[in-house]
Amino acid sequence: MIARAALFPLLTVALVAAVLLNVGLGAVGIGPLEVVAILAGGAGLDLGVPYTEQQAAVLWGIRLPRVALGALVGGGLAVAGAALQGIFRNPLAEPGIIGVSSGAALGAVAAIVFGIAAFGGLALPFFAFGGGLLATLTVYAFARHGGRTEVVTLILTGIAVNAVAGAGTGLLTTMATDAQLRNIVFWTLGSLGGATWPAVLTVLPFVGAGAFLAARRGRELNLMVLGESEAQHLGVSTERVRLALIALAALITGAAVSVSGIIGFVGLVVPHLIRLLSGPDHRTLLPASVLGGAALLLLADLAARTLVIPAELPLGVVTAFVGGPFFLWLLHRTRKQHGGWG
Repeated sequence: MIARAALFPLLTVALVAAVLLNVGLGAVGIGPLEVVAILAGGAGLDLGVPYTEQQAAVLWGIRLPRVALGALVGGGLAVAGAALQGIFRNPLAEPGIIGVSSGAALGAVAAIVFGIAAFGGLALPFFAFGGGLLATLTVYAFARHGGRTEVVTLILTGIAVNAVAGAGTGLLTTMATDAQLRNIVFWTLGSLGGATWPAVLTVLPFVGAGAFLAARRGRELNLMVLGESEAQHLGVSTERVRLALIALAALITGAAVSVSGIIGFVGLVVPHLIRLLSGPDHRTLLPASVLGGAALLLLADLAARTLVIPAELPLGVVTAFVGGPFFLWLLHRTRKQHGGWG
């Protein structure tokens, strides 16, 4: 186990390294000194390190917004996954379980097929966020009974909503033109290729505030892991905490998916890796997941950008190649620990 005092510096170093690799590597190479010189030049300082106008334009206009968006999306998805795993007391839970990702996909595809996305840069994220929010509200409404949220019913309802949203997305895809199909496929597989500073500023308040508020619930989640009755006896309003964290997870995931498309497994893999490194204390797990998720998604995006230059792999494909085998290993490990599913 790694102590809390060492974990955060380690994750910070990993995140800084991922940022430097992402801003420097690509079709246009930018060395670390050149990166610093360009950033200083933006503040009016001349460090005497030569760089080209092309390098400055690529750094400011393409790579920095992409890195910022990747860090926000990765950190947000990871902390949402950690919160949901704590609520359900299940390491296999992740943001897609409450239907927000599939709902966001349906909203975005509808905006593309019906031509709404052509009206402006924020139209597609708005419809994606609205679709994710609607799906989450539907799941929660069906799962709530007698003033309480039934966890099993919530999970089963999430599966049903995911199926319906997936069917709707498939139906709309059959109605799309060839040009729209390319956009739909690229969006549903996830990408940071459309990152801009306006997109970063759009998603920042939702992900930033959601992650901050979720991370403050670490103590309550630690008590809820002991059991709902035990947590209530210790003064935790379990229903209120569950509702708050589900809402925050939906807010974070909906905002992230609205600008990056569907990117799976980050919310599953990162929290579990943090648990392996530092233990199950949610007071450490939640903020550490933000740093770990940001670093992991930036490394995945670096692979997506550079493995098949000049083409680019969909980011969701890269995370699936990493997360799929990890999920199978986690499934096997969980089954082995509990002696089967029954």
